[in-house]
Formats: sequence, C-alpha cells, structure tokens
Amino acid sequence: MNDANFNEGGCRIADYDGVKIFTATKALERTSLGDEVTRWLEENDDIEIVDTVVRQSSDQQFHCLTILIFYRR
Repeated sequence: MNDANFNEGGCRIADYDGVKIFTATKALERTSLGDEVTRWLEENDDIEIVDTVVRQSSDQQFHCLTILIFYRR
C-alpha cells in the first residue's frame, strides 16, 4: 500500500472530490464555527462526507481552530 495515496484520516485520496475548510482565530468566531459548519451541511445535503479533520494551533496571541470536511457528490 502506497501511503501517498491516503490522507491523515486513512481515506484514499480518490475517495473524495471536494474539501470544505472552516477556520476561526478569534474567540467569538470559534464559538460560532459549529453553527457555520451545520449551516453549510444543511445547504449541501447532496454530499457524502468521507472524512473530517479537526486541528487546533496557537501562538502567544491567537488560537486557531480549523475543520476540514472531505466529501464527494
């Protein structure tokens, strides 16, 4: 098995044809990020989610939350 053909979640790269990225750095943005993801999913009910990745990173001033949704139509 060639690891180059798989993403971090173990999903084969060919298993999806789109990625939606949600990101927030400010506290208020992070608080409402879940609502933003939910709204997007409701507006795109014709997709099949094949993988998700959640990342958090920070420096001395900011904390960034990123949600990636891998999907296919």
